[in-house]
Amino acid sequence: MNLHHMLKSRHAEGRPVRVVLIGAGKFGSMFLAQVPHTPGLEVAAIVDLSPDRAREACRIVGWDDARLAATAFTDDGMAAIARTPADVVIEATGNPAVGIRHARAAIAAGRHIVMVNVEADVLAGPLLAEEARSAGVVYSLAYGDQPALTAEMVDWARATGFRVIAAGKGTKYLPAYHDVTPDDVWGHYGLTPQEAQAAGMNPQMFNSFLDGTKSAIEMAAIANATGLDVPECGLAFPPCGVDDLPHVLRPRSDGGILDKPGVVEVVSSLERDGRPVFRDLRWGVYVVLEAPNDYAAACFRQYGLKTDASGRYAAMYKPYHLIGLELNISVLSAALRGEPTGQPLGFRGDAVAVAKRDLKAGEMLDGEGGYTVWGRLMPAAQSLSLGALPIGLAHKVRLSRDVAHGDVLSWSDVEMDAANDTVKTRRAMEARFADVAQQHKPKLGVA
Repeated sequence: MNLHHMLKSRHAEGRPVRVVLIGAGKFGSMFLAQVPHTPGLEVAAIVDLSPDRAREACRIVGWDDARLAATAFTDDGMAAIARTPADVVIEATGNPAVGIRHARAAIAAGRHIVMVNVEADVLAGPLLAEEARSAGVVYSLAYGDQPALTAEMVDWARATGFRVIAAGKGTKYLPAYHDVTPDDVWGHYGLTPQEAQAAGMNPQMFNSFLDGTKSAIEMAAIANATGLDVPECGLAFPPCGVDDLPHVLRPRSDGGILDKPGVVEVVSSLERDGRPVFRDLRWGVYVVLEAPNDYAAACFRQYGLKTDASGRYAAMYKPYHLIGLELNISVLSAALRGEPTGQPLGFRGDAVAVAKRDLKAGEMLDGEGGYTVWGRLMPAAQSLSLGALPIGLAHKVRLSRDVAHGDVLSWSDVEMDAANDTVKTRRAMEARFADVAQQHKPKLGVA
């Protein structure tokens, strides 16, 4: 709770925390909006495919000419990492291959890396975090995004002596969403294609939030960072409001939906018939915890905590997340404390590609949020056993055989370049953590 004090000291000493930001999209722009109001924090360089667009983004969020003139703008991320004196690199491109490359460059240059790019984290994060620890730098999930916020709540619960039963986030979900494509995504958001285009909204990106892919990726990141298990049959997306979290997300043996305690799960803001859930958690995160004794359970009741009927299970939640507006917490935690705001410590969960329709040999996959596949959460041990294709690699690769609607794709279903650096990194991560993943293979019915 002293990050601001530590930053003030650095500012008074004339040693600001210096940052290289890679990716000036929505997340990056929200971070940039806070920089002028955070004395002691400076952005030394901004990397974007369009430096002019990045400059305009800075103007839109309130940067003055002096700050713009003091900041380098470039489209070369590798050069910016190598040549810019900086404490922290923020990777916010959303491209897993690019994110892995930038993370390794930052680690090699002795910079801390804040990985906004959850796609890269789920594809190879356990290996990247291990490399960072070996190099004496911090690899961190991005505070403000739901994985880091959930990991923080899990850490809080465990540090205070509670057993974590479930943790995750809320989202808007119906089973039919898995097959939605960019052509029909906007109707589910209550927008016309023209309105979305005028707002500069990318249909494939927004579809990844709707079709379940982003939820799978983020829950895999949480599982890998916290050691929580992944449901063997994937996410259930139960309709659930904040008042019902401890009722719904408890073990089936106690009246809930969970096969066992200690798992990640996403709750839906929609009932299965499309009606809104009362007091939904669409924008927030939660943790369900268990009282270790009768005294603690009585305290839950005495202090008004929402519990299940037994009083034994309770929930804490945060109703909103502010993504880039909160990113300073990760940057300053890494630079001033040498601590991550969550990082993968093992390979517990994976996000794998599932066919949105019957796919034919010769078709080209188009990745997250596209027309061909969506991402499903799967235990890492199961993914490795099946040879499942990670959603992060299901982009611009050609099918070598037919795949039926709803089937999980495998490595053997696609023409993959084994010499590709991203593929090699993923394969290295699988080999390094295969034994650990197998040790934590879910066992249904075990409490």
